[in-house]
Amino acid sequence: MVTATTTEPAARHRRPPRTLRRNVGFFGLTAFSVGSVVGSRWFLATLAAARFAGPASIASWVLAAFMLVFVALMYAELAAAYPVSGGTARYSQLCFGSAGGFVASWMSWLQAVTLAPVETEAAVEYLGPKWHGVFDDKPGVLTGKGFVVAVLFVLFFTVVNLAGIRWVTRLNRVAVPWKLLVPLVAVVALALTSFHSSNFHTAGGFAPFGAQGIFKALPGGVVFALFGFEQPAQLGGEARNPQRDLPRAIVAAVLIGMLLYLCLEIVLIGALAPRDLTSAASWANPLGALGSYGPYAQIATALGLGWLAVLLYSDAVVSPAGTGLLYIATTSRITYSMNRSGTLPRALGYLDRRGAPWLSVLLASGFGIVILVPFGGWQKLVEFISSATAFMYAFAPLSVAALRHSDPGRPRPYRVPAAWLLAPLAFVFANLIIYWGGWPTVWRLAVGIVLGVTLMAIARATTSPQYRAPLKLAPASWVVPWVAGLLLLDAIGPAYVQSWRHVLPFWWDMLAVAIFSLVIFYVAQSTALGRREVARNIAEMGMTTSQNEIDQGIGA
Repeated sequence: MVTATTTEPAARHRRPPRTLRRNVGFFGLTAFSVGSVVGSRWFLATLAAARFAGPASIASWVLAAFMLVFVALMYAELAAAYPVSGGTARYSQLCFGSAGGFVASWMSWLQAVTLAPVETEAAVEYLGPKWHGVFDDKPGVLTGKGFVVAVLFVLFFTVVNLAGIRWVTRLNRVAVPWKLLVPLVAVVALALTSFHSSNFHTAGGFAPFGAQGIFKALPGGVVFALFGFEQPAQLGGEARNPQRDLPRAIVAAVLIGMLLYLCLEIVLIGALAPRDLTSAASWANPLGALGSYGPYAQIATALGLGWLAVLLYSDAVVSPAGTGLLYIATTSRITYSMNRSGTLPRALGYLDRRGAPWLSVLLASGFGIVILVPFGGWQKLVEFISSATAFMYAFAPLSVAALRHSDPGRPRPYRVPAAWLLAPLAFVFANLIIYWGGWPTVWRLAVGIVLGVTLMAIARATTSPQYRAPLKLAPASWVVPWVAGLLLLDAIGPAYVQSWRHVLPFWWDMLAVAIFSLVIFYVAQSTALGRREVARNIAEMGMTTSQNEIDQGIGA
């Protein structure tokens, strides 16, 4: 009793260390993922896909979902086995060291920090016909008034994120049912009111632009629309039961997104006025006199469905705003993760009393506002974001294969079946998505990687040595030939990817990308860290449960 009395005051005044709080359950994780997939994309990506491929855009959606489900399975295994916040920025560090991990982190951060302002601009652009003076459609940019509106959106996202992840997930749980209900109502209403089956075989036939159109639609909006399923991996450190819930939430988001977008594409093509589809060239402007703003809302207005148009215009605010809110949270978690890995200044890892990485949130918001200035419209950044995200996705199968070898004893609540086959295949698919983005996109991403490495060097030079992670270049030595090879393939590929010199014929170019990807995959595996280094990295991330586990890993 004396001991208890003596130590009680000290215990009462001892401040517990601030950590991320595990407040997010399965439905919160699933809503977070689905809320990221369903944003501005559902009312803009389907129209973009139809312009590229005509009715064959349906095949584009099926192909994209088929390719991405393999990547989703990789994240399902990684997220369950290594439940840390900012997971996409940290899995690769475990097996490819600080240098390789930073490249994955940087691409993850680059696509995430861009998505919040993209969604915000999409909302303002969509409302342009109803809210005059916020968007100038000729140069395709926000006006001064529109910029102010977009900034107010971003500031709202910031305030909610500073309130903590619990408030983010609460608002998202309210928004997601609405974001799913409105497109489903649109699908049913338009299918019952105006559906012309002839649209699927006139104006150039089902595939007016051939197989090239199907592939060109992928980076033109289709793949971009399905991105976001990996979001639960970013909240691994805040998931209540990560081993059980993370894999289920990731896979569920892919399936829900695929079914929703497939239905929306079919209904959009069927709802178009046949008089506006007279030849293959008609797909450049399939809405005819209606213009190119908000396809579903404008079709609903033309059909006299005013109530549906009002519903769709209101969703043009809710859906992008909800997604932008989530991506501010995602970007801040990736920044926090990069700080924890020793590649960014320590201040970015500070947590407030609510468990929110407040400086990381402010940094994400600040960049979002800056990015709003040079934007040239939603479509112009879709290919860039798609390829940047595919770069990030490419690290997932590499990490699964490497960690299976270097950390074999770790419990894996979910294991990818036949990983020896599916992991290389997922890597090939990610590289094909990057390649289809075209030379203009890939060279910009290469410049972005150089910029990121430069920032990492500056951060390391200005950080005290005891807080810097060891920089090991050998495990990441494959990154430079990987990026250089993709640049070369895009430079000599067919004209449909906007290359300046056509050497590789269509179909053979994709075979070349696949062979090159497999070579890089196995080279990367040969340079990955061994069990000793991986065990040490796992321990430093706080995922080792006992000293015995550390000893076993180091001694292996």
